[in-house]
Amino acid sequence: MAKIEAKHDTVIQRPQTLFLALTVIFNLAVFFTPIYSHAVQDPAAWFGMGMAISLTVPMLLALISIFLYNNRSNQLKWVKLATYIQIVALGFAVGTLFSLGGFGKFLWREVLSSGLIVLSLISLWQAGRLIKKDEELVQSMDRIR
Repeated sequence: MAKIEAKHDTVIQRPQTLFLALTVIFNLAVFFTPIYSHAVQDPAAWFGMGMAISLTVPMLLALISIFLYNNRSNQLKWVKLATYIQIVALGFAVGTLFSLGGFGKFLWREVLSSGLIVLSLISLWQAGRLIKKDEELVQSMDRIR
């Protein structure tokens, strides 16, 4: 009887999926924090719009890249792009903090809100690292064959 191998590489079994989902959750949570409300209330309307876009785009890219698990090199490109745009979001958050008067203890809620953006950036970085590790593992197995 021939041995039949079933290849079950589902989305949820991969640890990078968890990190990409955390990115989506963290970025979504920022929309309900004081740092976002301060950015939207900025007299320069482009500032709030820029922060909204720089939070939404990485969130969507992370969501899309969850479903690109069959093509790891393409998935890694999407995650890298999301990481770069997430850095822009962090720049908007830091700019908002400085426009509010720095990092005093009266702004602890805003600083913690910015921490969500940092956590999202870390989870994107970790997802990219795990995707790269998977790709290297597959390439090394191909060399052995």
